[in-house]
Amino acid sequence: MKRFAWLTVVLALILALGSIGAVRAEIIRPYGEGQIGLISVVLCEELTLRKKPDTGAKTVMKLEYGDRVIVDRQEDGWAHCFTSDEEDSPEGWVNADYIAVDPAWYVTEGRTPVYAWDDAHAPKVALLNGDTTLPILAQEGNWLLVSLRGAVGWVRAD
Repeated sequence: MKRFAWLTVVLALILALGSIGAVRAEIIRPYGEGQIGLISVVLCEELTLRKKPDTGAKTVMKLEYGDRVIVDRQEDGWAHCFTSDEEDSPEGWVNADYIAVDPAWYVTEGRTPVYAWDDAHAPKVALLNGDTTLPILAQEGNWLLVSLRGAVGWVRAD
């Protein structure tokens, strides 16, 4: 009976150590200036696109987390956006604090842990499935700060 208990412990350790290996991912560099402007992504749950750069201005539409817009200019903390490159697409102003302008992107290739801070011993705040795409907000050494539906977390870049 003790043999089986030790065998179970050893097997569990082998499986745990095997899952610690390097997580593979792809990093897509920023797209850069397009014909209209820079591709940007909404970082909060809901963001109001307004007619003018003013919190009291008329609402054009609501944008959701992950929506991509094209920013052609920024003024006084506001970004002028087009919702697509179609000629008659809705356009307006959003608070620039809630978008990432021309970010690099992190694309997972397998299950990827996300940590509360840039340390593998930090608490895990999420476990991403493969083929998940997230905007990169910052980089510190081998760690990337990514956006997670209104929150942030750290993933290993290597």
